[in-house]
Formats: sequence, structure tokens, C-alpha cells
Amino acid sequence: MRSTFSTLFYVKRNQPKKNGNVVIMVRITVDGDCVQFSTKQEIHPKYWDSIAGMAKGKDVEVQKVNRALDTMRAKISQHYTHLMEIDGYATSEKIKNLLLGIVEKERTIISYFEKHNEQYRLKVGTTTTWTTYTKYELTKNRLIEFMELRHKVKDMPIKEINTVFLQDFYLFLRNEHNSGNNNAMKNMQRLKAVFNYIKNTGVTFVDPYGNFRMSFEKADRSYLDMDEVNKIMNKKFASERLEKVRDVFIFACYTGLSYSDIHDLTEDNLKTGIDGNIWIMDKRNKTGIKYNVRLLDIPKAIIEKYAGKQKNGELLPVISNQNMNEYLHEIANICNIKKKITCHVARHSFATICLTEGVPIESVSKMLGHTNIRTTQIYARIVDHKLSNDMEALAQKLNGKTQMV
Repeated sequence: MRSTFSTLFYVKRNQPKKNGNVVIMVRITVDGDCVQFSTKQEIHPKYWDSIAGMAKGKDVEVQKVNRALDTMRAKISQHYTHLMEIDGYATSEKIKNLLLGIVEKERTIISYFEKHNEQYRLKVGTTTTWTTYTKYELTKNRLIEFMELRHKVKDMPIKEINTVFLQDFYLFLRNEHNSGNNNAMKNMQRLKAVFNYIKNTGVTFVDPYGNFRMSFEKADRSYLDMDEVNKIMNKKFASERLEKVRDVFIFACYTGLSYSDIHDLTEDNLKTGIDGNIWIMDKRNKTGIKYNVRLLDIPKAIIEKYAGKQKNGELLPVISNQNMNEYLHEIANICNIKKKITCHVARHSFATICLTEGVPIESVSKMLGHTNIRTTQIYARIVDHKLSNDMEALAQKLNGKTQMV
């Protein structure tokens, strides 16, 4: 369905110049929406035909004005036709900009990425978290870095971004930043969210994700069993920094809290439950979901160890996540544990230990603050795998050694 389109010339009779002439204006209307501006032409009101929308008479100046208006009318019509053929729609503002030579700022990926992130930042504290916002900022910076390296520019028009561009960006993340597949795909997922944002603004473009395959690998959830947790907990460290990191890690193993949740933990989060015991009650930073975890003796002792020694009311001596993970790697080597230990491994360990000890999966899910019990079932599969291995070890010991009478 074609839009309605019209061009009208008129004069501003109420604003005559000193010589008596008035400015000739043009009004462009598309689907009821109009813009009006000066044609840079002028004429005496007595020579203007309001009905015809043109100058009247055979005077040389009158004919010159009409030729200029005819040329403008033709250009306006050409711009309208061009926009309809290329974009499928036209607006009076676009026609005006084309006519006056006002170049619309190129629609670029980083300009839209910044608009998306600014809108996303406004959601922090309500439907999302600061941590997630910073991940979008990281993806934007990685994208700029990639374009500078591969294309020698800091920004590109969205129309130039195709599936090959996405594949190259994915490989850049894998090779230049040593990202695993899932981490690189998370960045690709965030970039896709920006393209969805662009679509929602009404911009039409060929979606580069149409032929890009998002593929996540199933990752093994590393965890420590109770013997390994005790090994770390009972180790005497010569370094105070390792002792503090160990204490925070063990606290996480006994509470299931993530790094960011422990980092923000204060005395206000410690509340007496209906059972008379002390519980940690808060909302997860990542999802905003409430969680309740009873404070067992060991994490209680860790809190008492650092009581009144932290700044800003924090309960524990939590350092940066990166440094925590570096020191945990050192701790694993000292304790002769052949596993890669990170802050999140403590959370996995808490879940698997609880399930191994018979805590119902519904309770574990609630303590972890999961939005969906299917997330918790990942740990249940780990426990099933361990059970299978344990039974295989038992079978190796017992099978063939005894016979029925």
C-alpha cells in the first residue's frame, strides 16, 4: 500500500521584508506527517497565486521563481520515489534532509551498541544487575578492538556486518583472547541482543545472524568432594593472603554463595530463622531471586574470625575475583589437588555435597537461588555419575571374589 504524498508552496504574508517581499515556503506531507521550511525564494504578495501555489504574471523575476519551484518540486518527488523503492517507506523529514543535503548519521553498530547499553544500564537494580551490564560493555569493547585490528576502523555501518564478519569476530575471541567456545558464544549472544534491539527501533537490515550458528558445548561442572574440601580447610598456610582466600573459599563451599554474593554480604543479611538458627537471607546479584541458607558451624566460625575487621560493613576479606582464582590455583597445587579450582567451584561443591548427603533437590535449588530447578538438576547428574563410578569401583573389588553356595 503506497503512502499519501503531497507538496505545497505558500508564502508567509504576515512576515514581509523591508522591500515588501515575502518568503516562499514549501510543505511536504507524507501520510499526514508534514515538515515545512523556506525555499530560499521570495516574491511580492501581489504576484502570488495561493490557489495554484505559484507566482503569477509574465515578469522575468516571476518566471525565474516558478522555474526554481518546479525544480524543487521535481527533486522532492524524486527523493520520495527513491526512498519508497530502497527502504519501502518515506517520511517527510527524510525527504527534507535529502533535499537540503543534510546527511543522516550513518547507522553504525557501535552507536546502536551504546544506545542499547545505556538503556540496559537503566534496568540495573530492577530486572538486571551491574555485573551483567559490564559484560555488555566488555563485548562492545572487544568488538571495537576487533574492528580496529581487522578493519582498521572503530565503528562500521550495520549494513556491512554479515555472517562472515560474525565468524571472524568469534575466531578473534577464541584466538586473541584465548576464550573457550562457550565464553566466545556468550559474547556473540550479547551482540545478537544488540541486533534485536536495532530491529525493535524499526530499522530494516539483513540479519547477519540468519546464517550464524550459535553452538554451546556441554561443560563439565568441576567440584570438590568432602575429602578435598577438608584437605584445603585443614591446611596450614604460611601466607596470610592464602589463608584469607582459603577461608572465603571454604565459606562458599558451606553456603553455596557465588563470589559476588559473598562480596556484598553484610551483617544485615544474617537473620534468625523460625527454627532459632542464624540464616543468610538475601537476593542473588545475578538473578534477583531470594535465597536462604542456614549458617553452619564452620562458616559461622569464619565470620567470627573476621568480625569487625572489614570495611564498609562487609563480613569477609574478599579480594578481586581474578586474584581469588589465581591464589586458589596456588592453593590447589599446595594441597596436591589435581583440579582447576575457582570461586565458582565452591558453589558447585556445595550443591553436589548437599545432594550426595541426601538434601532434597528442591531445597538445594532454593538455597542456590536458582530460577529453575532444571539448573539444579545439572548437579544431580554429577551425583549420578559419581554413584555410577563408585558402583563400578565396588564391582571391580567384589565381582568374582565370592560365589553363591
